[in-house]
Amino acid sequence: MAQLGNKITKDEFRKREPELRVRLLQAQQAVREAGIPVLILVSGVDGAGKGDTVNMLNEWMDPRVLRTFAFGAKSDEERERPDYWRFWRAIPRKGGIGLYVGSWYSDPIARRIGNDITRAALDARLTRIRTFEKTLVDDGALIIKFWLHLSKKDQKKRLKALESNPDTAWRVTRQDKEHLKLYDRFRSIAEHVLHETGTDEVPWTPVEGVDERYRHLQVGEHILERIEKHLARDRHWRLAPVDKPHHQPMASRTHDLLGQLDLAKSLSKKSYKAELQKYQSRLGRLARAAREKKISSILVFEGWDAGGKGGVIRRIVPALDARNYRAISVGPPTDEERAHHYLWRFWRHIPRAGAITIYDRSWYGRVLVERIEGFARRDEWLRAYAEINDFEEQLAEFGTVITKYWLHISKEEQWRRFQKRERVPWKRYKITEEDYRNREKWEAYEHAVADMVERTSTEYAPWILVEGNDKRYARIKALKVYCERLERALG
Repeated sequence: MAQLGNKITKDEFRKREPELRVRLLQAQQAVREAGIPVLILVSGVDGAGKGDTVNMLNEWMDPRVLRTFAFGAKSDEERERPDYWRFWRAIPRKGGIGLYVGSWYSDPIARRIGNDITRAALDARLTRIRTFEKTLVDDGALIIKFWLHLSKKDQKKRLKALESNPDTAWRVTRQDKEHLKLYDRFRSIAEHVLHETGTDEVPWTPVEGVDERYRHLQVGEHILERIEKHLARDRHWRLAPVDKPHHQPMASRTHDLLGQLDLAKSLSKKSYKAELQKYQSRLGRLARAAREKKISSILVFEGWDAGGKGGVIRRIVPALDARNYRAISVGPPTDEERAHHYLWRFWRHIPRAGAITIYDRSWYGRVLVERIEGFARRDEWLRAYAEINDFEEQLAEFGTVITKYWLHISKEEQWRRFQKRERVPWKRYKITEEDYRNREKWEAYEHAVADMVERTSTEYAPWILVEGNDKRYARIKALKVYCERLERALG
């Protein structure tokens, strides 16, 4: 972050500014048409012009395609969810541009400067940042990161000038003055952060903050250059052939995983009634205790069509306070959801501390139906295993109890249930032509499920395979497992 003293004259600035602004507007339109999400981070030293730069970009660019986000102290709602919940909600839609003053870098740097976290803890958070940015870039996003720099002498001069002017004195806070005293430590930590998180795909661009005209031109011209290069690569990618649906297993040693389950397990009606009352009562007590201790839960239900997911959910919710849970049936993504990363719509529904979210189908659609039906390219669903594990790890680190069920039935039992639905008038809505078509790909789905379980069953979020030919047995097993998971979390 060398200070070179670059300056631009008024005449030079007036000469270059008009054309740059026109080209930036044209680039915005091209971004919108190409459906590329762009994230612009403006970070740096206090007094280096972050606010002025953001104001300049809002003036030069089309506000219909540009949205500014400023992340300060967390709200109560944000404190009751994992850190990245608020950042995922601020990811621009495809074709939009997000402008960030304050970002996922602000808190780790501030906490390290204040000695609230160790160097090792900082590095762990930087690893998560790299993973987060790579997840977005792999999905086609362009991330442009600026670090506005000032020397210690120039920072002191800038803050003094702002403070001496009645119109700008309010901009200098006590925190700014404290940061000036910690300048050398701040610079050392910032250089480490930039070194660890500047990658070939998401590099940092240092910009001198002394001369406003120089800073504005450097930022605008760099944004234009990065967008034009990204558009060229995007056009090349769009011409590449689309992968065919992939059915074969990647892990042959586990491809018969479901075949090893004992589907003959059953429960009598009498035992079922007693067990149902027992576990619903137990779950009610545990759920109240979890709410009091701010322990949230996420329940994920996956399984075959007619596998009994809805029936299990209907036996769980009577034990819960209706004000404290939300059941979400996941279908094809809406236009708004398709305009974002596939995980975006699931991050939006993460429960507050102490609350419960139940997903009837989930983010695992990326490695199941999207893989089998060819809705996701091979590279997309292959990297989804790691993305999902990272997502669930963040939930678990926050203290969320994650319980994932695969409800398994035989192909013969599924056919029997399909026929029963056809005969019962109030159940016919549950059966569609697509359900019958999916039966033709039974073996392909078995392979995909085996790969999913092997690659995403972790210590913090293991898969629970439920033998579902007997509905009563499946419901009690699911209730029992959730109770046990809550008991462990409550200690």
